[in-house]
Amino acid sequence: MANSVPPRDRTDQPWRSEGAPPPKRRPPGGWIGLALAAFIVFAAAFVALTLIGEEEQPTLSYTEFGKQVTAGNVAKIYAKGDAIQGELKKSRQLPDGEGDYTEFTTQRPSFADDDLWQELTRKGVTVTAEPVVAQRGFLVNLLISLAPILVLVLIWVLVARRMSTGGSGPFGRKAPPRPVELTAARRTTFDDVAGIDEVAGELNDVVDFLKNPQAYRDMGARMPGGVLLAGPPGTGKTLLARAVAGEAGVPFFSASASEFIEMIVGVGASRVRELFAEARKVAPAIVFIDEIDTIGRVRSGGAGIGGHDEREQTLNQILTEMDGFSGSEGVVVLAATNRADVLDPALTRPGRFDRIVQVSPPDRRGREAILRIHTRDIPLAEGVDLVQVARTTPGMTGAELANLANEAALLAVKRRQTAVTQGDLSAALEKVQLGAERPLVMPEDERRRTAYHESGHALLGMLQPGADPVRKITIVPRGRALGVTLSTPDADRYAYTEEYLRGRIIGALGGMAAEHVVFGVVTTGSESDLDQVTRLVRGMVGRWGMSERVGRFTAIPGDGQEPYGLAAAPATLDAVDHEMRRIADECYESACRQLRDNRYRLDALAAALLADETLEEDEAYRAAGIPRLTKSNGAE
Repeated sequence: MANSVPPRDRTDQPWRSEGAPPPKRRPPGGWIGLALAAFIVFAAAFVALTLIGEEEQPTLSYTEFGKQVTAGNVAKIYAKGDAIQGELKKSRQLPDGEGDYTEFTTQRPSFADDDLWQELTRKGVTVTAEPVVAQRGFLVNLLISLAPILVLVLIWVLVARRMSTGGSGPFGRKAPPRPVELTAARRTTFDDVAGIDEVAGELNDVVDFLKNPQAYRDMGARMPGGVLLAGPPGTGKTLLARAVAGEAGVPFFSASASEFIEMIVGVGASRVRELFAEARKVAPAIVFIDEIDTIGRVRSGGAGIGGHDEREQTLNQILTEMDGFSGSEGVVVLAATNRADVLDPALTRPGRFDRIVQVSPPDRRGREAILRIHTRDIPLAEGVDLVQVARTTPGMTGAELANLANEAALLAVKRRQTAVTQGDLSAALEKVQLGAERPLVMPEDERRRTAYHESGHALLGMLQPGADPVRKITIVPRGRALGVTLSTPDADRYAYTEEYLRGRIIGALGGMAAEHVVFGVVTTGSESDLDQVTRLVRGMVGRWGMSERVGRFTAIPGDGQEPYGLAAAPATLDAVDHEMRRIADECYESACRQLRDNRYRLDALAAALLADETLEEDEAYRAAGIPRLTKSNGAE
């Protein structure tokens, strides 16, 4: 696949790279270390072998030697001074009983006054002019001692090849990283990126700079020190960064910020220095740091144990490396984050990440283009309408659309098909949006209550002016829910009115209201509905200025900002709480009133659900007796 992530070649190297030439390998510790280690092993082996060779023959006492001469068992001897070597005619047992011997050595005492020569002559012992016991010469010992050296060199070469791609050498020096060279895989380009054309247009400046740096230098222009890609998860930030490098044809070094962090303080900063040093060697190049908010969050005033913690030291090193760049170096730093609001101001100041590019979920045309990219390798049956799929997936990101295409392909394999059909895509979309079906058998009374619950959601969605159309209703258990009502807009929405949000709240409270109107009870099945209502009401009152009493300001911070309760005065928070309750109560009363006024429609819709379990859009509107409005806003 074009968007596959290149492998990591070293376990201690927290980055991946592509398009960079591999550096020359050097053995860990250098050739001097190799020569020194070889000499030490050679000397030790030579001494050991020499000593072993000198102690191979047993040493006899002179008394025992005399007995063997008298017995006529000595064949020949060699004497050098008082040292005597000899060989017996027949082997004898050693005096200590530890074995037999034939060759031996002994020492004639200087005070001995015997007729040894006459005795030797009488017994026919040959006195040789050469040693009886053959000793290994210097050359033999040298060759034998070289054997472990050759083994050592072989092992060292094998270890050096492995260590040159990771780990540390025996002398503590870390081997240089070897970038991954993707020769077989095609580099990612803008042709592989769809749905974010406006973002790719902003990054064309970076591509042009990397291709023609001299033109910018001649004009005295300087490219941004860094480009920050900010946006929700799955919108293609990493893919976009790789496409910039592939489009420019320069080496691409990518790393996740969390992979720099270690328990030992200073390791992360060292890895940052090594990464940027490698990028400078092959400049022009791109350094990409994913999830930079992991180490780039706003720094607190208090220092950690020891003065600095590992995260702050790593961040400081990144800031230092970016300050060391100049436009002529040709190294561009890209970073991605889902939380640009929590980054330290030192990162986003001019000279560092001074250009922030927002990467948003794609619109309908963008979703269609993304689906076409992710279905290039998937056989599609005739009649598959990707435009329709794109229209029914508002808000989905590129990663979610890729997962949708993959789920459809998996489903086609399970069904023993040769191509993916429109039904496979619809079933995959239901699984992604609604959850997988559960084989759960519900009692009849609970099944009836679930039908009215889902009918309440659907009916209020049909009755509210401007509400999202109801696409599907089911009382088949999916995921954690006993039933699901799916509503999606005809067109992408980018701003929401107070009327639309109130309609969303009324629709979310429709299930609880239906249970209250029909059965006079409230069950736990409304938990997720109440979570949605709480988020919407809190946003309306505390963040979006839709309350006259609270006013036109943000009283409740967003996620990751100042803790709740510290952003506003207690009286303001009390007003927020009062207004949230007021809006929720008004919407609930409206939901109950509309259901009572349209009770016959609610009963008809619930009866259709109990009969068929699942109702598509047209069937649902027909069962409720409500005409489906013309999709006047369906075109984009």
